[in-house]
Amino acid sequence: MPNDTFDHRMAVFGTDDAFVAAALPFLTEGLIATATGEPAPVAIAAPDKLDLLRDTLAADAENVTLIPHTDWYTGSAANAVAQAAGYLTAHAGPGGRIHLLMEPVWNGRAGRSPRETAEWIRYEALANLLFAPFATTVLCAYDTRTAGHAVIAAARRAHPGTGVHEPPARIAAELDAVPLPSPPADAEPLERPDADVVRQRARARGLAVADAELFATAVAEAAASLGPLTGALLWGEGPACVCELRSTRHVTDPLAGFVPPPTAAEPEPGQGLWYARQVCAYVDVRDDVRGATVRLQYA
Repeated sequence: MPNDTFDHRMAVFGTDDAFVAAALPFLTEGLIATATGEPAPVAIAAPDKLDLLRDTLAADAENVTLIPHTDWYTGSAANAVAQAAGYLTAHAGPGGRIHLLMEPVWNGRAGRSPRETAEWIRYEALANLLFAPFATTVLCAYDTRTAGHAVIAAARRAHPGTGVHEPPARIAAELDAVPLPSPPADAEPLERPDADVVRQRARARGLAVADAELFATAVAEAAASLGPLTGALLWGEGPACVCELRSTRHVTDPLAGFVPPPTAAEPEPGQGLWYARQVCAYVDVRDDVRGATVRLQYA
């Protein structure tokens, strides 16, 4: 029976044989679904695992799309959202029907620091909301040899069917309960954080011309989505320039800046945060009784 809602699964393994044992039934399920009009299943994994799948699938490998995960996961967690949304739009069947096996690069960007790992766990949790309208079937592959047990334990909370699944909003709230480090004493106040000012100051702090342009636009777009600001600070040296924006408006939606913008010409609220999440390595949002603090770090 075809799946009618987002089916978010998780496989944990520690050997090549265990990976194949988890992946093969999933891809076979996807191959069977092609008889009902679903597109070919997709495996996004480490190159050595793709070689294992080619050998195991034999002739059926021609009917599975194999993508090295270093080609898919090329940026932040928000970039992964954009990549998945774009792929579904371009390749999925009606209602988003497609089988995707997905292995993040846990020995690369995703696992390079506790902060980066936390953002990917946020992505895993929010995926349950972001892709809820789609009849997509996903198997997230976690290799204990690269992901590590702490990461896997956190990821289990983000996947239905693991026995420890928790609501995405609760996981996001826990991540956002961690206070941001205080701005440095030499942080530079910005009277108005428009694109021209931020571009000029970012260039003075060592950002290359193209990077300063992107960063300045991201700050301006984020500022526009927050409404009237009560303050702005800039600090850091290129490429790790940081801009903090404060507003009396609250940002209560955990999906703010993660939902892909509509194709319509008129922008919707929060679209500026979407652009900022695509451009910046980190976009941290914190709410308190006074409003919202949004901190953008370029790299």
